[in-house]
Amino acid sequence: MSGDVREASAKACANIALAKYWGKSDVKRNVPAVPSISMTLDLLVTETRVRFDPELSADLVRLDGRRASAGEAERVVTMLNRVRREARLRSKATVASHNRFPTAAGLASSASGFAALAAAASAAAGLRLSNRKLSALARASSASAARSIFGGFVELPAGQRGDDDLAARQIAPANHWNLRFVVALTEPGKKKVGSTEGMERSRQTSPYYASWLDQAPKWSRKIKRAIKDRELDVLGAAMEQSTLAFHCCAITSDPPIFYWAPATLAALATVRGLRQRGVSAWATMDAGPHVKALCHAADAPRVRQALDKTSGVTRTWVTKPGPGIEVQR
Repeated sequence: MSGDVREASAKACANIALAKYWGKSDVKRNVPAVPSISMTLDLLVTETRVRFDPELSADLVRLDGRRASAGEAERVVTMLNRVRREARLRSKATVASHNRFPTAAGLASSASGFAALAAAASAAAGLRLSNRKLSALARASSASAARSIFGGFVELPAGQRGDDDLAARQIAPANHWNLRFVVALTEPGKKKVGSTEGMERSRQTSPYYASWLDQAPKWSRKIKRAIKDRELDVLGAAMEQSTLAFHCCAITSDPPIFYWAPATLAALATVRGLRQRGVSAWATMDAGPHVKALCHAADAPRVRQALDKTSGVTRTWVTKPGPGIEVQR
């Protein structure tokens, strides 16, 4: 670095929620209305570099090699402004971010993206924030990003209106449990309804949203205990209930939100069929069409083979519990 130019890079992994997050108690501050629990994944990685330069007249944002859209850039600049206020810095920045997996398709790219941005921008600005502070900073832009600061198995509690400091915490490290997520890509392209828009539509219009708020903490507690006790069948059953319940809220919104594709249903049937044949495999989906099957490491090849043969599945990955945020100054 030279002069007043400051730069740093960060690498963050996406996470898949085991206990789902859907709905906000404070939309402005991005505070979740229900607790969530996730597993950080080693292969779904975002790398972001931030460079503060006093010679710049405006922030410049590039995502996967292209100029960010106005809406995408606005979210990035909002976080940069938070960092600048904390660091008492006025310089504009260039941001270059790259995902090693499909963006905005229901594979938690915003989680790894905003986690990496929070860490890279803070480091470039000269801030030395704890992981808890980084988690709260990332959560302000994307609630699931709060969980990607940490590796392994992570919990983000529910918050209340005005809760600016809400952050995630690690339940268990990556080496706690030798699980695998087999990720099945079912439909290319971006989802048509973003998560934030979908959550608000469900909160305002779904007749099942109140029941979701009531039941979600129970599934979260069950999943947390199952992680500590390494009980996959208990975890998987609660995870599937949590998944289907939040999609029920989306489907019963007005107008309805259908994140699933025909291949989603086919992949779900494949996972159920595996269980009927004695393989402990359990499915979840985020706000998108792709299916992720949770299983023991020893069963992952069989689960992947079955999903590869499923009609409409175009690609699969096998991922394991991954690390937390990594920063290079």
